[in-house]
Order: sequence, then C-alpha cells, then structure tokens
Amino acid sequence: MSVHGVTQRGGAQGLPVIRATDFVVSNGANLGDPVAHASELILDDVYTLDVDARRLRLSLEIADQHSNFTIAAGTQTGRPGAALHLDCCATFMAPDGTIVEALILVELDRDGMIADTYVMTLADLRPRTDYALVAVDTESARQKFAALACVSFTRGTHITMADGAQRRIEDIRPGDRVLTRDSGAQTVRWIGQQTVRATGAFAPITIAPGALNNEGPLRLSPNQRLFVYQREDKLGAGRSEVAIKAEYLVNGETVTRGNGGFVDYFQILFDTHEFIFAEGIATESLALDTRTGPVLPREIRAKLTSDSGLSRRAPLSRPRPVDLPEGMLDSTVAADLLRKASAH
Repeated sequence: MSVHGVTQRGGAQGLPVIRATDFVVSNGANLGDPVAHASELILDDVYTLDVDARRLRLSLEIADQHSNFTIAAGTQTGRPGAALHLDCCATFMAPDGTIVEALILVELDRDGMIADTYVMTLADLRPRTDYALVAVDTESARQKFAALACVSFTRGTHITMADGAQRRIEDIRPGDRVLTRDSGAQTVRWIGQQTVRATGAFAPITIAPGALNNEGPLRLSPNQRLFVYQREDKLGAGRSEVAIKAEYLVNGETVTRGNGGFVDYFQILFDTHEFIFAEGIATESLALDTRTGPVLPREIRAKLTSDSGLSRRAPLSRPRPVDLPEGMLDSTVAADLLRKASAH
C-alpha cells in the first residue's frame, strides 16, 4: 500500500489515511483491537494491515489560531465539521527491521468523545506483514505533521541567485539574495535542513534533464509545486500560468519517485511565499503558516510572525498560478504535455 504526500484543495488539506479498523492487533495484549490513541497503545503489540485496506482522503482545515483541526467539506471519510485531534506518532517495526512511523488522528463527536480514529503512515505498510509497536511519542506528532507540509529541495540542487549565479541549496545562507519569479531579488530569511528516510511520504521525486525543459536533474519533495507557463492552453486550465505538485508528474521514466535509504532535505524561507528557480524550473519556496510553523526555530518564528513589515500573503505583482488538482492530468503523459505547452 503506497502512501503519498498531502494534497490541498483551497483552504483544506487532504491527508492520505487508512481507518484504524484496517490495522489491528494480531498478537499481543490488545489482541483484536484496532490501533488507538496513545493512552491505549501497548508496546510490543503486533499489528497487521487488512488486505482490503483502502487509502482515503481525510480533508482537514485549521480551526483556530491554536492550530486545532476540523474535518473539511469534500472529505472522503469522517464527518465534515467534526473536531480532529492529532494524537501521537507511533513507530512500528517489521520482521526485517523496516521502520514505519504513523500519525494517529482522532475524530471527536459533538460531546467530545472519540468517534473514529485514522492512521497516516509516513512509509509503506504491507499486508500480511507483522508490525510490532516499538514507540509512542505524543510530543513529536505536530513536528512530524509540519515536516510533511514543508516543501524541500535535496542536497546539490542549484538555485538561481539574484546575480544569476547558480549556487547549491546547501551553500545558501540567511541574508543571501535569490531571484524570484514574482518579486525579483529577495532576501533569504531562513534555511532549514533535515535528514529523513526516503520512503513513503518523504520519498523524493526526480525530474530528469529535459523533462520540463530543465538542463539538470531536479530532485525535490513530492508535495512541492512547480510553475509552468503555457504558451498554449493545452491543459484546458483557462489560464496560461499553472502550478502542479511534483508527485502528480511521476511517470516512471522522466519523472520518478525514489524509495529507500535517507535523503537530505533543505527548506528555504522568504518574507513571502515565492517561486524561485531550481535547476532552471520555477519551484515554490516554503510558506510559513500554522502547518509549517513548528519546523522553524522559535526565534525565527517569533520574528516573522511579529514583524508587521513581513507578510505571509502571496506577492501581488503578478496573478498567482492556478493549481492543477490530482487526477486532472494522466501522469504517464503529464510531464511531456507540460513541456510541450511551455516550449518556445
């Protein structure tokens, strides 16, 4: 069962989840029980994924300034309007030593009682495989969720600087000036770095040279959006300027998804959400919001949110591109179609 990155529709965010009832204790103290919230989980219990388990989209939105969630309209599972609690991060181990982390989300009814429980795994789960619960962490769940929402470049990615020079992402520092598509030269406020397992929701996407008229390979996080200017509206989007997530372009040939090992991810933050040029492709930078805020150092987050001169809204110098949703393009031909639509 493959698990991909988050998707967004308007103000809502779609999470790929499975129902807790599809991931049940097959050996241990809670024999026969589905995965539950932290206080009911028992270490060393062994869980098995149901062979008929389906990945569903759980749509959520931020409910208030404290980053509490509610289930959004259009969700495939759950009751729209219900409160949703990000409970914990559970870690499971397969017999071959494979580690799978999972975020446990709890839906509440109108009386504040548990109505349903969902599991968002950060790596692949396989049916007919035993997964022993080895850790439960209620402190890191918010940061894990924030990491999923971050857009990231891998080590070695060349970024176009304000003077036109090409510099590797890992060599860029706060205070450096980078060329942006909408706002000209902009100052880097923060550069983040994390090393994660390159599996599931964190498995990087590689866009081969020439796939989108790029000279070098571009390797980035699955949920990162790429900007494409259509000289002809071959997509029927009604706009010449479109944006599409990297994972929607995977075709197994010119755009591929890595899997296995570890990957170094770097995030780049400006005063506003920007499109910058990575390996020549206009690609979005990190946006500071209630989802991504927990990955920032406290002092950086405090400065950016308290400084009235810094706006997290999109730059107004040009219209923002229209987002192409999942399923609008056939992934087997999407990259080729976008390349031709943007060709000189």
